[in-house]
Amino acid sequence: MLPWKRALRPLSALMLAVAVALTPAATATAEPTTAAPSSGWNNYDCKPSAAHPRPVVLVHGTLGNSVDNWLVLAPYLVKRGYCVFSLDYGQLPNVPFFHGLGPIDKSAEQLDAYVDKVLAATGAPKADIVGHSQGGMMPRYYLKFLGGAEKVNALVGIAPSNHGTTLNGFTGLLPYFPGAADLLGRHTPALADQVTGSAFLTKLNADGDTVPGVRYTVIATRYDQVVTPWRSQYLSGPNVRNVLLQDLCPLDLSEHVAIGVLDLIAYHEVANALDPAHARPTTCASVFG
Repeated sequence: MLPWKRALRPLSALMLAVAVALTPAATATAEPTTAAPSSGWNNYDCKPSAAHPRPVVLVHGTLGNSVDNWLVLAPYLVKRGYCVFSLDYGQLPNVPFFHGLGPIDKSAEQLDAYVDKVLAATGAPKADIVGHSQGGMMPRYYLKFLGGAEKVNALVGIAPSNHGTTLNGFTGLLPYFPGAADLLGRHTPALADQVTGSAFLTKLNADGDTVPGVRYTVIATRYDQVVTPWRSQYLSGPNVRNVLLQDLCPLDLSEHVAIGVLDLIAYHEVANALDPAHARPTTCASVFG
């Protein structure tokens, strides 16, 4: 891909962020705005099996929602015998469908309540969490500060913004546009929270990336153009496995969005992370199941 085309992608993302920031804004609410699917996903009558004893909670990314982010992964996991659930979080007033924009600490509170709801419905003592982008990072706040480590067995982050993003250097331009950083912080707090070096990320990553008792998996792609540099997605600490998609399949060219919403090779590795005792090698052929 030509360098100027690579540069346009993060610029487009930044322009979209600014456009969203111009909407009336501000605090997260708990009301979902998308309907739950009915094909075994978000089925509160589902009871975990002996083979898969924990429900899986899917956490969408910034500008995503509980349905669109998971149209491929949710059925993929349901087909493999998991009870699968997904939530909407970080909603802004008058902004339908595009969620994950509210303050991330408040979004973590929504996740806290949702996991409790899922555990109560399924009768399971713990859940596993799979998240894309912000959805792979935000649960770490829940684990670290809201008691989530007692209720979660594993966290799988697909292209997670664990240490923030530079948007290929574009966030470094914010100081040259007076008021831009304040605009993001006031109107789309989650975007400001995910800029490398933010107060939120400094708090989140202080005293270590992980908490005891939880298994962590990070699945990254070297072609990520949103969470950059891509190595910033990796975690350090015990019970951590960092995976580069191209080490599994060099032919996989998925970028930030594709790895989360349709990449069957990445999903095969998600399944391995959820059930490591029965993991099978992930290769380019994993796209066939």
